[in-house]
Amino acid sequence: MTLTLTTYDWVPDWPRGYVRDLRIRWALEEAGLPYTIATTPFHDRGPAHFAHQPFGQVPWLTDGDLTIFESGAILLHLAEKSPTLMPPDPRSRAEVTTWLFAALNSMELATVPWSIFKFMNQPPENPIVGFFEKWLASRLQNLETVLEKTEWLTGPFTIADIAMSDVLRLMDRMEELTPYPAARAYVTRATARPAFRKAHADQMAHFAAAD
Repeated sequence: MTLTLTTYDWVPDWPRGYVRDLRIRWALEEAGLPYTIATTPFHDRGPAHFAHQPFGQVPWLTDGDLTIFESGAILLHLAEKSPTLMPPDPRSRAEVTTWLFAALNSMELATVPWSIFKFMNQPPENPIVGFFEKWLASRLQNLETVLEKTEWLTGPFTIADIAMSDVLRLMDRMEELTPYPAARAYVTRATARPAFRKAHADQMAHFAAAD
């Protein structure tokens, strides 16, 4: 059954290459699963959009009569279809799921306020900014200790690495990973994979075609 990934029909320049349908494109390419792309309006998010994604975001995945939203949930769904994305044995599944949740909660949660302040050009002497920068730095240091010892989070490359490296990419773009060489090398390895390169190029081309 064909999988359909829905993303925006267009976005402004600055988020291109970072819209979260990229995580799903990447997983689909890694697994070699056939899929099609559908679009929903960026500017006019009507009832049909909210029927699939109650927060008015993207992406969502349609698999037959099933609709799944939230990138982590979609990655888990796809991992059930391919051992390339998650080994089938119970121990490996538990490890991958743990690190997937860590990427989306322990790491991504810390990046959100930091990135908002960055985009708003808030001065670093703002005490609230300082608090969140220290919080993010502590998470990055903890992750650095893990990545110094391993190529991928749980052994083979999995959906946990797709999520974690994608979370780290935005920080790398803003030079926030400079003090963390293992994390930076991890992002470089992940984004050198052919599946990422195709997913990224396809997303960029998709949005550019709507300009």
